[in-house]
Amino acid sequence: MMAGVLMSTLAACAGGGHGPGTSHAGRNVGVLLPLTGNNARLGQEMLSAARMAMNTPGAPTLDIHDTAAPGGATAAAQAAVKAKDGIILGPLTAGDATQAATVTAQTDLPMLAFTSDVSVARPDVWILGIAPEQQVRRMVGAAIKENRQHFAAFLPDNALGHAMGSALQQSCSEHGLSSPQIVYHGATATEITEQLKTFSAYESRAATAATQAAATAAQEPAPAGVDPANPDSPAAPETAASPAPATSAPEEVHLPPPPFDALLLADTGLQLGHVIAAMRTAQISPTETRIMGPGLWGAFAGKLAQLQNAWYAAPDPASRQHFVQLFMAQYHHMPTPLADLSYDAAALVKALDQAPRAPGAKNGYSVTALTRPEGFSGVDGVFGFTGNGRTRRDLAIFQILPEGGSRIVQAPSGRLQNGTN
Repeated sequence: MMAGVLMSTLAACAGGGHGPGTSHAGRNVGVLLPLTGNNARLGQEMLSAARMAMNTPGAPTLDIHDTAAPGGATAAAQAAVKAKDGIILGPLTAGDATQAATVTAQTDLPMLAFTSDVSVARPDVWILGIAPEQQVRRMVGAAIKENRQHFAAFLPDNALGHAMGSALQQSCSEHGLSSPQIVYHGATATEITEQLKTFSAYESRAATAATQAAATAAQEPAPAGVDPANPDSPAAPETAASPAPATSAPEEVHLPPPPFDALLLADTGLQLGHVIAAMRTAQISPTETRIMGPGLWGAFAGKLAQLQNAWYAAPDPASRQHFVQLFMAQYHHMPTPLADLSYDAAALVKALDQAPRAPGAKNGYSVTALTRPEGFSGVDGVFGFTGNGRTRRDLAIFQILPEGGSRIVQAPSGRLQNGTN
């Protein structure tokens, strides 16, 4: 029932959500966003989305604080605590969320932060951003269903790479698979090529291929004109009409597959180009090995034809169209994907506020309510919270097409499932 309530909330007409009205201590909603400074435009847009979600009579009041003001996120969180807000939406960045969490740690005030950095997550602090672990868990579950059992990762030595690597280790452990081999590679083309060749056992695969080629050649019949019983005897004379033998470049020896059948990548930009070139050199084919990558690939999938068949996990764009229409009708421009998060957070809070709760409860924002197993229906699909601050998401799997671009090959299921999201 709660999912239905939240869906109706998401379809509410556009409008403001902060104005004169009766204050209900413990029920009001603290909003921590950068409303001035470098991120002011983004912060204001996210605030507009939150106001849209709260635009119904009797909705909780938004208690708004600027994290770019003097004192930053710490002062903003202190103000929300002092105002006896029942829950905090925000802050935007991992750094600000860490500061705010230091303040709320001494209270039972839950916080829904808009970052995707899982290092911020903890009991009573949930991250709403689409995190690497959500993407990896979705792809690993799908790869297992197509009988992939040997996972590996070749990742950049940066925050995203390490987050993806940790997520792969966790997902393999959850499914009872052996620990994946993970390499964090250097930045230059030479380093990437040499490390990937070593990682994929290129030399031993090449040696195996050479041995197999020699064995095959030994079993082939002798060329015409040679006496198999006496190969050293002179060959039969060629007639004048015999054509000269054609010369051609030797065919590339096809190597056996690498010691993994699913490979996780996380590079973008120039380094991804280096990785793709190294994959060709090491004969790691995306048509044989299941290549998986970050949702960031969706922004430039049209340029990834060389990774045809590779996967990435992300929300289905069709799921946010209703929200986009509402937002554009009110504000006359396309909302950023981060506005999806603030809208969902506010809609979720309003739905919990309107739901029945235990007698004497000061608000509906209890941990039990927030972590309901079936989750909530949001702009980007179904999502839910766990007790340790993590967020689960029902993502689609996209596959890179031979000509570039991508298409959905596994749609969101419409619900949260253990082992998949």
